[in-house]
Amino acid sequence: MIIYPAIDIKGGKCVRLMQGRAEHQTVYSEDPVEIAQQWKAKGARFLHVVDLDGAFYGRSRNEGIIKEIIKRVNIPVQVGGGIRSMERIVHLMEEVGAVRVILGTAAIENPALVEQAVSRFGASIAVGIDARNSRVATRGWVEECDVTPVELGKRVKEMGVQIIIYTDILRDGTLEGPNIPSTMEMVEKTGLNVIASGGVSSLEHIAQLKSIGVAGVIIGKALYSGKIDLKQALKLEGK
Repeated sequence: MIIYPAIDIKGGKCVRLMQGRAEHQTVYSEDPVEIAQQWKAKGARFLHVVDLDGAFYGRSRNEGIIKEIIKRVNIPVQVGGGIRSMERIVHLMEEVGAVRVILGTAAIENPALVEQAVSRFGASIAVGIDARNSRVATRGWVEECDVTPVELGKRVKEMGVQIIIYTDILRDGTLEGPNIPSTMEMVEKTGLNVIASGGVSSLEHIAQLKSIGVAGVIIGKALYSGKIDLKQALKLEGK
């Protein structure tokens, strides 16, 4: 299991949102690159970076920052947020330096793109499955569709996807704890490597997620608010 410190970038700043709502934003740093370096210094071996402007508006406004993060930290970085074309995927992988690209909306609206990306980049392509009330949400969590997370997980598995990031939107940014039952369902019913996200606020939550077989845990607000010490969390990683 891998711990992924989350760096969400909006307007060039490191922010956290409450339940994915742009109007409920807290700015934690004016310098996302510095934050990335802090997590690296504390022992992180992988970072989760999301371009929120890309997710909401479908175009990146923070690419220079993301590229600088990758250059400065010298550890693997997975990148998501508004990635909806093969050209963009290739650019992020081959020029910006991401080791993994996360597709979200594209998995619903353009499955052929997912297949094409997996064919070219294999396990370096992950799919973000974001759920609200047992339905998948897209376009920066603004729109909901009549597909369950498990259904989408099975679909993308057939496309060759091996890794998914599963987020319970109503838990995200709340520090109320992860949705263990729905995360377990994703692990057991899809057979995919599931990276869990949303609501993690204690070492116990991480241990619970590890016990149900997740491949990784993304931690955001709990790190920024001091509820979780990254060095302590990393001791739970194991193999």
